[in-house]
Amino acid sequence: MDRRSLLRNAGIASVLATGIAPAVHAQPAIRWRLASSFPKSLDTLYGGAEVFAARVKALSGGKFEISTHAAGELMPAFGVVDGVQQGTVEVAHTAPYYFFGKSEVFALGCAIPFGLNSRQMTAWMHEGNGLKLMREFYAKYNMLNFPAGNTGAQMGGWYRKEVKSAADMKGLKFRVGGFAGKVIERMGGVPQNIPGGEIYQALEKGTIDAAEWVGPYDDLKLGFAKVAPFYYYPGWWEGGPELDVLVNQKAYDGLSAEYKSIIESAASDAHIMVQARYDARNPAALKQLVAQGTKLRPFSTDLMNAAFKESMALYDDIGTKNHDWKKIYADYSSFRADQNVWFRFTEMTFDRFMQNQKL
Repeated sequence: MDRRSLLRNAGIASVLATGIAPAVHAQPAIRWRLASSFPKSLDTLYGGAEVFAARVKALSGGKFEISTHAAGELMPAFGVVDGVQQGTVEVAHTAPYYFFGKSEVFALGCAIPFGLNSRQMTAWMHEGNGLKLMREFYAKYNMLNFPAGNTGAQMGGWYRKEVKSAADMKGLKFRVGGFAGKVIERMGGVPQNIPGGEIYQALEKGTIDAAEWVGPYDDLKLGFAKVAPFYYYPGWWEGGPELDVLVNQKAYDGLSAEYKSIIESAASDAHIMVQARYDARNPAALKQLVAQGTKLRPFSTDLMNAAFKESMALYDDIGTKNHDWKKIYADYSSFRADQNVWFRFTEMTFDRFMQNQKL
């Protein structure tokens, strides 16, 4: 071996000894699958999964790829938690409150009636005890969560007839998502669980009296204004519903520290994008709906008060039976109280003034 070769090899050995080379070259190629609870037609919601996967690939230099699959491709929309828990897929992108039937605590990771708004939810998760508490809970299902989207406050749905007071909720057949149905039921309503693709026909035929979905951008596509002219607000059951990336714990534990950081960063990108798209697209969609004859109506104070009262009573009832709920909701509600004091002096006052200006 000549002197140059000796020096060259010695140099390589020195680099290897420092650990620099493995940090650069040792990351393995990984392929994961993500199951979404949303169809591709809901480009804002399903789009969150696409942004997440694209960022993982980009940040890993193409070594870590996650294929995204819409609801029904790999498993049903409401089967994704079982899929992650069992390791059938490594990742899900979903709204956790869909799974309140397993435990009401899933709703706390997404939205509950008269809960946190989107900014407050992000604050509880990242700067409060939200992530810590929810991850302790999700560990029972062999998975952990990363916030990955929020729709912001939603609309209160489409009604064939006006709902002027809490009394008008009695006997109302209302297509409403998941956990909120518990409150509607306590108010005398009849919650219905109908897939998004069947809502229009049910409203048209009178099988149901009302239905909620998300907000103007998504609702416009579904044509509800043609069969239910009254569009109420706000969606008091969804003040800030969080979407999550749920990752199988074993699969996550097998990742390098770098790949774990990439998962967290990519989920944060999706979190920002989802709400940004809704905030950007909802105004124009609402204008279109009004132009088509949609009649905007606020829920009455009477109805809001009744719904609030029943919601608080429901949470007390759940706390007597579900220890996890009692523990996590105590922290959640304390955080909510402090946030509402703060927002009263800042966001609410500023927003109300600005919305009264003719800009």
